[in-house]
Amino acid sequence: MMGRYILKRLLLILPTLFLILLANFVIVQAAPGGPVEQQIASIEQSAKYDAVNGSVGAGSAGTSSTYQGTRGLSEDMVATINKQYGFDKSAPERFWLMLKNYARLDFGESFFKGQSVTELIVEKLPVSISLGLWSTLLIYLIAIPLGIYKAMHHGSAVDKATAMLLAVGHAIPVFVFAVILLVFFAGGSYWHLFPLQGLTSENFDQLSLLGKVKDYFWHLALPLLASTVGGFAGLTYLTKFSFLEELGKQYVLTARAKGLNERQVLYGHVFRNAMLIIIAGIPAAIVGIFFASNFLIEIIFKLDGLGLLGFEAIQQRDYPVIFGTLFIFTLVGLLLQLISDLSYHLIDPRIDFEGR
Repeated sequence: MMGRYILKRLLLILPTLFLILLANFVIVQAAPGGPVEQQIASIEQSAKYDAVNGSVGAGSAGTSSTYQGTRGLSEDMVATINKQYGFDKSAPERFWLMLKNYARLDFGESFFKGQSVTELIVEKLPVSISLGLWSTLLIYLIAIPLGIYKAMHHGSAVDKATAMLLAVGHAIPVFVFAVILLVFFAGGSYWHLFPLQGLTSENFDQLSLLGKVKDYFWHLALPLLASTVGGFAGLTYLTKFSFLEELGKQYVLTARAKGLNERQVLYGHVFRNAMLIIIAGIPAAIVGIFFASNFLIEIIFKLDGLGLLGFEAIQQRDYPVIFGTLFIFTLVGLLLQLISDLSYHLIDPRIDFEGR
């Protein structure tokens, strides 16, 4: 039964990917300032610069001939530039070719970096995975125990004090908190305790194993702090109210009436039911941490990962990189959602997705 459900979900990934790619293809193609326009503008700007320098050197006698290059590119040159970026074909043709290549996991070549998109993603992925895994681990290690504690001590002084801190942490956007950390602790206006950018030092290869570990976490400290503070407030409240709801149900009262202590009630009966909603939120949390919060963190701290790669690709209108990373992000998100459903069923076999 579950196998048929998994097969259905896997088959649904294909039309979902298609529609997401199609929507983004239409939006991106309609945006002004594409690679062809940028290349033409660059050539024309270079021609104007050469013309001005030439006119200054040759005098007014050479002005009329020198300025011929600034009157626009020839049709042949524009056609060559269009062909270079694949814009000699219509939009439907380009989209169809992209889909055929993606079916072979061929994401094409970057317009500006001289590498294939696959090579770029493989090259940048370790940085994003490193930051994402550590921040996710810290967020869950802090948020779930804190949420359970707040639920068990609802209304206490600790619950109220942590609620205020969580509200402040949740209210400050991740990028604002990251900038504050840079200003105070990375040589901005106060202390220079941590590096300003990058994930390792220039002499990283010459360090001992212990030195490499210390250098790695020294560089990771501020990005991790910014990502964690901005990410665990929502999960803490989700955990707290999920446990509070379960603690008020009849089966908990029955368990207490049988003489079970609070620890036995919490971990023997409440924990599994309360964790269901938290498990359901794991894929969204991971996608949010990896591809939203850490996207900004990588840009601010100049971490050479997928977030910075995607940001530069959007700026440059590097379409192969934009669509290649979008494809990977979407596929990972859909697979994580399926894993979440399977975890649901594993924790509580009574849940029947096929029947639902």
